[in-house]
Amino acid sequence: MENRATDGDKQTTLHITGMSCAACASRIEKGLNRIDGVAQANVNLALEQASISYDPKQVEIPEFRDKIASLGFGTVSEEANLNVTGMTCAACATRIEKGLNRMPGVTGATVNLAMETAHVEYAAGSIAVGDLVSKIEQLGYGAIPQSAEDNIADVRSKDIHRKKWKWIVSAVLSFPLLWAMVAHFSFTSWIYVPELFLNPWFQLVLTTPIQFVIGWQFYVGAYKALRNGSSNMDVLVALGTSAAYFYSLYLTLRPSDVMEGMAGMPVMTMPELYYETSAVLITLILVGKWFEAVAKGRSSEAIKSLMSLQATTARVVRDGQELDIPIEQVRVKDIFIVRPGEKIPVDGVVVDGRSAVDESMLSGESLPVEKEAGSAVTGATLNKNGVLRIQAERVGGDTALSRIIKVVEDAQNSKAPIQRIADQISGIFVPIVVAIAVLAFIVWFFLVTPTDFAGSLEKMIAVLVIACPCALGLATPTSIMAGSGRAAEYGILFKGGEHLEMTRSVNAVVLDKTGTVTNGKPELTDVMVGASGLAEKDLLRLLGAAEKSSEHPLAEAIVKGIADRGIELVGPTDFENIPGYGVKAHVEGKQVLAGTRRLMSREGIAIDDSAERHMNELESVGKTAMLVAVDGAYAGLVAVADTIKETSREAVTRLRGMNIEVIMITGDNERTARAVAAEAGIERVLAEVLPEGKAEEVKRLQEQGMIVAMVGDGINDAPALATANIGMAMGTGTDVAMEAADITLMRGNLNSIPDAIEMSRRTMTNIRQNLFWALGYNVIGIPIAALGFLAPWLAGAAMAFSSVSVVLNALRLQRVKL
Repeated sequence: MENRATDGDKQTTLHITGMSCAACASRIEKGLNRIDGVAQANVNLALEQASISYDPKQVEIPEFRDKIASLGFGTVSEEANLNVTGMTCAACATRIEKGLNRMPGVTGATVNLAMETAHVEYAAGSIAVGDLVSKIEQLGYGAIPQSAEDNIADVRSKDIHRKKWKWIVSAVLSFPLLWAMVAHFSFTSWIYVPELFLNPWFQLVLTTPIQFVIGWQFYVGAYKALRNGSSNMDVLVALGTSAAYFYSLYLTLRPSDVMEGMAGMPVMTMPELYYETSAVLITLILVGKWFEAVAKGRSSEAIKSLMSLQATTARVVRDGQELDIPIEQVRVKDIFIVRPGEKIPVDGVVVDGRSAVDESMLSGESLPVEKEAGSAVTGATLNKNGVLRIQAERVGGDTALSRIIKVVEDAQNSKAPIQRIADQISGIFVPIVVAIAVLAFIVWFFLVTPTDFAGSLEKMIAVLVIACPCALGLATPTSIMAGSGRAAEYGILFKGGEHLEMTRSVNAVVLDKTGTVTNGKPELTDVMVGASGLAEKDLLRLLGAAEKSSEHPLAEAIVKGIADRGIELVGPTDFENIPGYGVKAHVEGKQVLAGTRRLMSREGIAIDDSAERHMNELESVGKTAMLVAVDGAYAGLVAVADTIKETSREAVTRLRGMNIEVIMITGDNERTARAVAAEAGIERVLAEVLPEGKAEEVKRLQEQGMIVAMVGDGINDAPALATANIGMAMGTGTDVAMEAADITLMRGNLNSIPDAIEMSRRTMTNIRQNLFWALGYNVIGIPIAALGFLAPWLAGAAMAFSSVSVVLNALRLQRVKL
């Protein structure tokens, strides 16, 4: 389905109940995509969720829920209970109620003046409790959320519990029927079977509640599917079990019609009865559904483990008092206190105190990081020692952890291109199976064993039951959930299933130098004054002032190095950043230029031989040299050195071992670039490339037939990240780079690159295994059943096993070690 999303679209996630197979998910998806204003809708059977991108000017969330309901399915609503303060009369309650009901995603809000509470029901994923609190505060009142269990988790837990008990009751009622069934096999003649168990009326009494009470869900699902002009697994189960039940009922009520030629055989031992087939089939399907629900719950462990990292309360200072409040109530600019051993609740900046903070949940590094006034801290990290006073900068959905959770959720809700195969097949699967089943009955009844209605019916039932599209619908989403979730535990965030699939094909990795191959923390190492007569201190003062407004890592290193020498810097009166060249500024009435040879050449400034020779010497050892000119004349040069990351050489070796070409790209000169590349083990270098030229270089590689992954961390890398087949942003870099990238490597470790590719390859292998199993199972199983080599109860067991096996195979990805 084409993505029609625009910048003004909103995203929502609805949790759906009642889906039983891939055909259900496909039907809901098609129905949602037909709604005017919907840009794209993806339905994930494994997560039981619909992810919808829509134009809020054209359509609202209640319409999605109504559409899903019209298709015969349900949606889970979240509920929030809030204590409201400041209400004085009924008009206050009415005002709050109207305000809440106007919020997008809210499906119902009631405010109780006497209890001073508000109860809000809203579509899951469309709004946060903090938004409800903010709305009430905007109306001039106060609100405090009441503690409550997660509604969706509660619904899933109840669903698993309900499926378990349905299976237990069905198994107890089916057991005597299964016992009686063994009497049909000659090799089990030594097993005693009570005569009561062979009585058709006794079997009818046991089977009827299984068929019409416990199995009623299949009739309801089949009716809803057929009413909407489609078909699903419920249709197959309802047809198969009903055929067995009603034929057996007919034999029970009219045994004489089929007893001709069977003189002497007691009615109670008629082999043609199929009560046990119906009952055992439903029992086996239910146990499969129960196991499947439990396994699907495990597949979202990554989200649960991420959410468990978050603190639940914060100690906020308000009006001079320390208050413990829920984390949802923390506001930007709030000052909160974190004591030793406590988690930092939200992202912020330290305003007072010193401590070491364990940031391993983000960086993967076990050593704590020292924090002091001015240091940035991240929510969910652990304060090891010392008391910190922190000002909140990002709260709610804006925190780093919340954004990580959102990326993982989006990836798990997205579809990989390979899933289109399963979607196309599932759309026509059930009608084809019904046709094959009917054909099998006709062939057996009229050609192979004429007049053997019971035997022909058995073949038809076996075909209907074994052909379950559940495994096909679960094959891709469960693997994506498990694979992307496991990758997230290693700090690798895939933004979507399509990126998870494409990454496996990468055969060229382009690495930006500064901040990617190197640590990105260069230091000022050399200063050389020219023949202009300017003193070193004056040269550095002018240079530092000019570079002060630049955000480039090299500029920051120069400014820091000059400040460390005790030289005070003023800001420039005029500043111009020239990407790929350097900077131009006016300082103390003088024009200052600082940058590359190209900048000096462009400005017509001559460089003496001594400076050129000194630059060559510095660049040959991997240092970056920059020329300085004051008032149109060469004044000197400075050099900075940036060490490569400890993991760079190891990561490059691993990539080359995976038959992936590694290329380094940089705006630095050829000599410096090659020195750094040689240290990292990189053979191919693209040097002196301007920021806009990086995207062009990526295009050239793509034109050569390469599938390119671009890895960078800076603003100037964003165009290349967007151009590459796969853009990977280092999590230690800028937000712009991470926004443009398809994958974020949170730990800034180059080993995350081969890890991401390895995880993609393993996930796609897992998906192919699942699809092969799901398709191969039906390709092999349907003919075997049609040829009469598979009893219906065995077909039911095989069908239940197929779905469970696909989910369990996907869950193996959660144990992958990178």
